[in-house]
Amino acid sequence: MATVSQMMQSSLFPQLQLIAGESGIYRRVNGINIVEKEELTMFCRPNELVVTTGVLIANDINALQRLIRQTFNKRTAGFIINIGPYIPQIPDCIIQFANEQEYPLFQMEWEHRVTDLLKATFQFITTNQQERSLEEQAMNQLLFSYQHHVTHLSETLERLNFPKHAEYGIIVCATRSEATNIRRYATFVLTAFQQRYEHFIHFQYRNQLIYLIDRTSVKTINIPFSQTVTSIYNRIEKKYGELDVIIGMGSFYTALEKIHKSYEEALTVIQLANLHNNQYLYKYKDIGAYQIIMGIDNPILLENFHQEMLGRLYRYDELNNTDFILFLRIYLEENGSTNRISQRTFIHRNTVLYKVNKIETLLDINLNNTFTKTNLYLAFLIEDVLKHRM
Repeated sequence: MATVSQMMQSSLFPQLQLIAGESGIYRRVNGINIVEKEELTMFCRPNELVVTTGVLIANDINALQRLIRQTFNKRTAGFIINIGPYIPQIPDCIIQFANEQEYPLFQMEWEHRVTDLLKATFQFITTNQQERSLEEQAMNQLLFSYQHHVTHLSETLERLNFPKHAEYGIIVCATRSEATNIRRYATFVLTAFQQRYEHFIHFQYRNQLIYLIDRTSVKTINIPFSQTVTSIYNRIEKKYGELDVIIGMGSFYTALEKIHKSYEEALTVIQLANLHNNQYLYKYKDIGAYQIIMGIDNPILLENFHQEMLGRLYRYDELNNTDFILFLRIYLEENGSTNRISQRTFIHRNTVLYKVNKIETLLDINLNNTFTKTNLYLAFLIEDVLKHRM
């Protein structure tokens, strides 16, 4: 579906000037409605743009305030004021409201006709729907039936602004909980990616948002991908008070037949980040030791090493209903910092020291030894990979 941001980038709307509510340009647009008084807001539908000339409220600021508040409550896409004899200028209180609510507010000078705006909006929405249909078809064919459509996919991607021999990569957004619909986070991701990339195509597959990007289309080259993801996570946590989404990026490839591999790599990142509860794992190339472990075709070797390093502690936890395995992983992740471990586990520093001593006794090791810590952490990484393969 089209967004306010895409509408602003279109050449169809030179008459519109964004005055306030820029943070809300991620809002979707599926129609436009002319509303001249508060009582008519009952006919507004979600995701519609609302335009008013003020002909029925004539310089009544309070009436204009009520009108914009009502349209906002109807979850409309944005508000357009036709500046002229009835509303000569937009009051500061309206601008403040739009900024506070992240509600896009436009002004259109009187010499521009509302009927022309309506025509442009309908044309924009129709064109966008056709493009979205083409995007979804191309994504499906690239990822799931490439061999059957290989002859025309290159031409299709060119029509979608992907040059020949582009470096293609896949980004996947998924939820930690199967009960959460990924569409809940779509606007956050879309807004951030529109700021980062010149162009991309995307679609939803099952409960995943999948994006195809071109490596050379990055607009914010001085901002790392990790920072973009962090900004998305922060906005989601601020909005919902929790983080139930994971974003992973696969490697880049010039060959179209390898785009599915980039997709699988992005899924691997998500699965490992979820298993490891590591929201700072973003890219396949950054999974480091995981790649080496996954390249080992001898699962028995991996399982034996894992059991040798951690098996005794697992058995002790199972017999005594303790949590030393979980504690050891946190200990390694926090590099043995007593203060950070105490804060993360909500236990007293003395209890931290007791658990460290107990683990050293049970495993007959010295946790101050760097080589020992490396082996233990490697065992946990192997555990993650073995779970991932299952």
